[in-house]
Amino acid sequence: MESFFSFKPFFITLFPFLLAFLSSSSSSSSLHPLVLHSTIMHQNYTAISDFRVLNRRTLFDCIDANPFLQINVNSGSKLSDNQFVEVTVSGVLVPSKDDWIAMISPSSSDISGGCPQSLAFYVQTGDVSNLPLLCHYPVKAQFVRNDPGYLSCKKMECKQKNILDGTCGVRTCNGTVRFHVINIRTDIQFVFFTGGFDAPCILSRTGNLNFANPKMPLYGHLSSVDSTGTSMRLTWVSGDKQPQQVQYGGGKSETSQVTTFSQDDMCSVLAPPSPAKDFGWHDPGYIHTAVMTGLQPSRNFSYRYGSDSVGWSDQIQFKTPPVAGADEVRFLVFGDMGKAPLDPSTEHYIQPGSLSVIKGMIGEVENGNVDSIFHIGDISYATGFLVEWDYFLQLITPLASKVSYMTAIGNHERDYIDSGSIYLTPDSGGECGVPYEIYFPMPTPAKDKPWYSIEQGSIHFTVISTEHPWSENSEQYNWMKNDMASVNRSRTPWLIFTGHRPMYSSSTGLLSAMSVDDNFVKDVEPLLLQSKVDLVLFGHVHNYERTCSIYKSQCLTMPRKDASGVDTYDHTNYSAPVQVIVGMAGFTLDKFSDDAARWSLSRISKFGYVRAHATKAEMKLEFVVAETGRVEDAFRITKMQNR
Repeated sequence: MESFFSFKPFFITLFPFLLAFLSSSSSSSSLHPLVLHSTIMHQNYTAISDFRVLNRRTLFDCIDANPFLQINVNSGSKLSDNQFVEVTVSGVLVPSKDDWIAMISPSSSDISGGCPQSLAFYVQTGDVSNLPLLCHYPVKAQFVRNDPGYLSCKKMECKQKNILDGTCGVRTCNGTVRFHVINIRTDIQFVFFTGGFDAPCILSRTGNLNFANPKMPLYGHLSSVDSTGTSMRLTWVSGDKQPQQVQYGGGKSETSQVTTFSQDDMCSVLAPPSPAKDFGWHDPGYIHTAVMTGLQPSRNFSYRYGSDSVGWSDQIQFKTPPVAGADEVRFLVFGDMGKAPLDPSTEHYIQPGSLSVIKGMIGEVENGNVDSIFHIGDISYATGFLVEWDYFLQLITPLASKVSYMTAIGNHERDYIDSGSIYLTPDSGGECGVPYEIYFPMPTPAKDKPWYSIEQGSIHFTVISTEHPWSENSEQYNWMKNDMASVNRSRTPWLIFTGHRPMYSSSTGLLSAMSVDDNFVKDVEPLLLQSKVDLVLFGHVHNYERTCSIYKSQCLTMPRKDASGVDTYDHTNYSAPVQVIVGMAGFTLDKFSDDAARWSLSRISKFGYVRAHATKAEMKLEFVVAETGRVEDAFRITKMQNR
């Protein structure tokens, strides 16, 4: 893609100004009550929030002679793997709306001084409003005013009595906030600041808090390794580098392969370093993976993982996907989900719809309606703040530990300057796909070649990377051409093509306009038509949109309504693919233009996911709104067999 690289000097110069423009706009199956309305709570956090523009300057202890000030945690002697802890500040003489508490990990992180005052350090994260701030970003933070009685001093203590009459001479105030803490292996510390996020100084700190078992095996998630339905890969995280085991199927076991990654594996320009290589780094521990074999397709099994020395997970029930050629498969598909906290904290990046979408999909899995899940790019939005991968993995565990969780790579996993990605943005924060490929090993041909195909039931899925070269005669282009040409349509009559960036979108706004790459459409769309792709699924744009049977921006055929009023595309006489954007699973939603093109048949800007059911005769897909469970769009693609 020479045309992209020729613009490199211009893009690097323009990038900070572009971000400045953009910044002016804005492990359980049941979710905690605090976040049932998370969409409203977190609706503005994907913009450049105050927390994300903490000035990276030298911090000092506050000039405060208060001898009564304390900060304490009710966690007990050790932290568990998943808990809510209460953090209390007491002895406060004058409560302020600018008082806040940060969770720092590891506790040895430099948060108190000696940081270079360089704006360039944070340009790569989109934080360009002010000089960047803390030497190490907090994992999360809360204002103490989240305790409704703090500013009014409802919880008052007498700290000093008058000698003469025994009346109280010094009264102080208390405030308590709750933090959701998961096992991230490294010890943590809570730090009490005042001055808000604009001019913070340190008032007090807790001692170091350690996890009871930092080596505990956690966050197990499944993926398919082939199209047989007889083998499943399990991947999990532990603080222990020694091989562990997965025990499954009534007496079988497999030993894990162990890997990890370091700061040296992260991408960065020479100066300044990327977030992943510098202030966003967090030790990932060790990632274990093992393949369970000898299974049977479309059957329920159980497993546990770990070892006697570090502990075992619970016994978990899971379901294998159907074998290629089976008549039926049910799956969920979405993109751009990310995560949000289970407490009222601010974090580096929050995707406001993610919790409601996860909750809705947990219900689908628990009801037995799901054989597999496809997450089409922009997975965790950690973007160089590595601890956020742990929080994401913890959130999806009720889903990904029970059915195959397949993924495609997106710009926020892969893109970085001079790293081999097509697009010269720093969207991965320096991760360059390394954490993604280790946390989510897919059946790809090689490292940093994140494209693959897999068959489940009546569908052949071709999964590509829109972030790697796809131009005609590139390695990936030749792979997808050969892959789609090899599909046995008598075994898998349906061909679904999927990747992150779309070919068509009628969303408004600068970012949406930049989301469709005309060169991608020019090079790859003819291949879709030639291969008779039935359905194309993309993310990247944060809404739901469905087209007609489209080619070169023209509707070659339109669907007809069936007896139930559902749009039905007849692919017995194939004309062109149906294309659907499914990027509405978490990130702040994109709006649509008022004058959408004729090819755009359904446009919904709500958080949700797509539920699909395919037999050899038809595919039916439904867009489910997460908050209500309502189906707000449905369509069918039909095809006569033995044609």
